[in-house]
Amino acid sequence: MKNTVLFCTGFSGSGKTYFINKTLPEGLFYNLRSATTRDMRDGEKEGEKYFFRNEEYFKAEPLVTYLWVNENFWKPGERKWLYGVPESEVLNNIGRNFVYDVIEPKYIRQMIDWFTLKKLDREYGFKIAWFIPPKNNFEIAAARATMPNDTAVRKANTCDAGDFLDYNLRPDYILRPITGHMDARLMQYIGALYDDMMYTKRKTETGVHIARRR
Repeated sequence: MKNTVLFCTGFSGSGKTYFINKTLPEGLFYNLRSATTRDMRDGEKEGEKYFFRNEEYFKAEPLVTYLWVNENFWKPGERKWLYGVPESEVLNNIGRNFVYDVIEPKYIRQMIDWFTLKKLDREYGFKIAWFIPPKNNFEIAAARATMPNDTAVRKANTCDAGDFLDYNLRPDYILRPITGHMDARLMQYIGALYDDMMYTKRKTETGVHIARRR
């Protein structure tokens, strides 16, 4: 079985992070970390979820994805809010399943294209889980705004069927976890990956053949 890159995509407040932290079995996926130019928030630690860097880092460091989230609102002299997964973050963890929390489908396309360019698509398959937000999603997103123009930036984000078509992507699973709707096919797929992980772990620990459960 190939390793998996699971993309969790959807608006802020749609339940992606909760799903990753509370639903995925421990140790099954490695949560890819991004570098960012934004300030560290209360409770955050360097390297735990983000690498806090300056703009020069983004000019010098090879990146898998590149996000300039306030591009449409930026003025000379203001800080650019940049995000991106460093190549080293992926390459140092090859052989593990990855999960990537991202709002817009265009960044899924960036990562898939990078894997293809590096010929890592031979080792990895890609699954896209689309998180449909609740009706009051913008209120949730606005409450999380912490930077200048943050609310406007969040409102400008898009993640709809047209975005998937624009980047030649198709969601494999559709979820609305905040209201309790989970895609059964995704849970079955995660269960199969977990079985494979446990089989490999037991085989490594015992050095004997154990039949796979499928």
